[in-house]
Amino acid sequence: MPETIVALSLGIGLAAACGFRVFVPMFVIGLAAKTNLIPISDGFHWIESTPAIVAFGIATTLEIGAYYFPWLDNLLDLFAMPAAVAAGILVLAACMVDMPPLWKWCLAIIAGGGTAGTVKTGLSGIRLGSTTTSGGLMNPVFATIEWMLSVSLALLAVFLPLLAALVTIALLAVLIRVAIRIYTRLPRDKAGRNSR
Repeated sequence: MPETIVALSLGIGLAAACGFRVFVPMFVIGLAAKTNLIPISDGFHWIESTPAIVAFGIATTLEIGAYYFPWLDNLLDLFAMPAAVAAGILVLAACMVDMPPLWKWCLAIIAGGGTAGTVKTGLSGIRLGSTTTSGGLMNPVFATIEWMLSVSLALLAVFLPLLAALVTIALLAVLIRVAIRIYTRLPRDKAGRNSR
C-alpha cells in the first residue's frame, strides 16, 4: 500500500507538470527511469529508451521556445490541452507499477488526465488574460515561470513524491479559485442584466 501511495503521488506530480509543459515531465520520467531513480510499469519501458529520451528532449526545447512568442502561445494552448491530458494519463499509468490494469487506467484517466487538464485550463485562461491586458508583453514572463514550475514540479515528483502531490493539490485549489474569480468578474450580456 505505501508503494502505491508513493507511485500515485509521483504520477500526480508529473501529471500536474504536464499541465505546465507537456514534454518536460516526459523527458524527466525518461531520464529518471533510465537511471533507475523510479520504476516503470510494464509496457512503458520505451519511455526510458535513448530514442524516446532524445525525442522528449528535442520536443521539450521546441515547446519551451515556442511559448516565448505572443499569440503563438495562445494558439499552442489549443493543441497543448489535449496533449497535456494525454501526457498526464500516460505518466501516471507509467508510474503505477504492480497495479491491475483496470485500476491503473481508471486512476490514470481521472487523476492523471484530470490534473493535467485542470492545470492547463487554468494557465491558458491566465495567459489569455495576460495577452488581452498587456498585448502579449507579459507572456514571456509567464512562459518562463511556467517552464520553471514544470521542471521543478517534475523533479520534486521524482525525488519527493508525497510533497509533490501536496503541492499539486494546493496548486489545483489556487487555479480553481482564480478561475472562479475570473468567471464571476466577466461582463454579463445586456439581456441577462436587464432581466434581473
